[in-house]
Amino acid sequence: MFGLPLRRRTVLISGLIALIIAYCCLTLITSRWLAPKRFDLTQDRLYTLSPGTRQIVDSMQRPLWLTLYFSQHATKDQPQLRSYEQRVAEMLQEIVARSHGRIRLQLADPVPYSDDEASAEGNGLTPVNGGSNGERIFFGLVGTTRPPSSGAAADYLADYPQAKQGKQVERTLSIPFFDLNRETFLEYDVAKLLYQLGEPEKPRIGVISGLPVMGDATQGTQPWAVMRQLQQLFDVQMINIDKLKRIDKSFQVLLLIQPKNLPAEVQYALDQYVLGGGHLVVFVDPFSESDPTPLVTDATSATNNHSSNLPRLFADWGVSFNPDQVVLDRARALPIELAGVNLAHPAMLGLGASELNHDDVITASLQRINVSTAGHFDLLPDANTRLIPLMQSSSDAEVVPTQRAIEAIRNPSSLLDGYQPQNQNYVIAARLRGPFVSAFPELAKRPGHLSASPPNAEVILVADTDLLTDRLWVETQNFLGQPMFSYFTNNGDFISNMVDNLTGSSALLSIRGRSTSQRPFTRVQALRRAADSKFLQKEKELQGELADTKRRLEQLQPAKGTSDTSNSAEQKQEIAQFLQRQLAISNELREVQHQLNAEIDALGTRLKVINIVMLPALITLIGLMYGWKRTRRNRRQRSG
Repeated sequence: MFGLPLRRRTVLISGLIALIIAYCCLTLITSRWLAPKRFDLTQDRLYTLSPGTRQIVDSMQRPLWLTLYFSQHATKDQPQLRSYEQRVAEMLQEIVARSHGRIRLQLADPVPYSDDEASAEGNGLTPVNGGSNGERIFFGLVGTTRPPSSGAAADYLADYPQAKQGKQVERTLSIPFFDLNRETFLEYDVAKLLYQLGEPEKPRIGVISGLPVMGDATQGTQPWAVMRQLQQLFDVQMINIDKLKRIDKSFQVLLLIQPKNLPAEVQYALDQYVLGGGHLVVFVDPFSESDPTPLVTDATSATNNHSSNLPRLFADWGVSFNPDQVVLDRARALPIELAGVNLAHPAMLGLGASELNHDDVITASLQRINVSTAGHFDLLPDANTRLIPLMQSSSDAEVVPTQRAIEAIRNPSSLLDGYQPQNQNYVIAARLRGPFVSAFPELAKRPGHLSASPPNAEVILVADTDLLTDRLWVETQNFLGQPMFSYFTNNGDFISNMVDNLTGSSALLSIRGRSTSQRPFTRVQALRRAADSKFLQKEKELQGELADTKRRLEQLQPAKGTSDTSNSAEQKQEIAQFLQRQLAISNELREVQHQLNAEIDALGTRLKVINIVMLPALITLIGLMYGWKRTRRNRRQRSG
């Protein structure tokens, strides 16, 4: 360029300046007034909406207003949470763009004592402590079908006059807090909120139960806490099985609890409900401790009248369930107090995070579920269905006859006599995925008979009914005449999540957990692991030498007939040697840490050099080489 004539050089510089101005103007115009085209180049397509979410957004028939509350100032020292907020906001913006104006989004920073803070609390968001200067952190989403102002409603109805048709029930729902531990289910949680807001009324839930789950008004007993919890979210209705021949399809979920000797007509109704796409949850139990009927056992077998089963349907679905077996697990035995004595009950289990399926949305965020005298499921050899565990025992479990568990009610410790773990994880609750075929082929000529289910049909199976009882998960106290619940396990959350998941559309059920957006520095982690192994080796060496020194000091204690002076001098020398060695090992530990930091710093320096210096230099070099070759070619052409 510097060898060019002055006039041509001026033209080139002017053209370059004009090009820069045009580029800036074009960038401003496209970012301000045009919707940019986005490309998701992440490994797991984290920022691409799943087909289920797109289907829910596309089927929206009413306007929705979303407000994302995030405490910007309180999280200035928490980069991980701020990064997660950016991902949440970008996903919501993608949903808004997909909705073509049916969904509106606004961002709010609920600073202390502001209207936004009052609005966040009033809409059910849950703040957490730990922000800057002791501030509370809000990070949640509120969705409503109620316009924030009459002007907003008028604008929307002008754009979408069809929204005026029909009576609309105004609803407001929220995600109280976006927990980083549930990041893999972020899209599911947001899509569920959108789906629920789009529903005109509460989902209808049916309950068929052989247990008094709804209480008894004549005796003054209240419904179980799990039922009261479900009634807050769903329209729960009891179904009387007398003369029941068909289950209404308006029941989005059916809970079948403790089925005992169901009539064939009722079993056929259940069969057709499942084949028609209905969502069934079955609670069976080898020994239901909450069954109010007087206990009667069969002396010739382990059968008792507190057990429940669904043998015909289970066999047709390819499920194996033996009501004559109870799962024991000494590794998960709950501590109880019996006759003033504290002991572990191997038939009452506290299933922790390692026994819950954290890849399933129902149990992903749960920490513990208590069960009692539970059974287990398996698949029959010729099964065409799939059994996906939701919760299971540890591998330190065994199964025993139900009768033995009943006889050990007054002495649970006797269940540990002759305990032989079978190194197997017994499935206590699971999803059973079809397709299913009818268990009543002989009724194929009935009008409306269904012989097979859709390919995505599923049933949820739970081998315990006692987990529904209050005693295993909640304490109830009266406060000013109102019941106050204090939860100590996640049993209620398990049932709510289950029903919540099943009441969603097929699109919602198709949304599975996504990968996390947090990308670890694998090389740095490898360096840390190597350093940790070195630290562990040094710590073991120090502990070994410490134990040897203690033994040596014990040997050097003054003995009978020996001189205290010589022993004292020998002890001092031994202690001095140990202190010197301890100091040397401490220096070695620090050296390992220094080497680790040096390697990490060197890695960071190399990355900075590559990103800041080498790549721009390489691009510049390529540009110069291209310009040089083009100049030489032009000179040859002019000289020729």
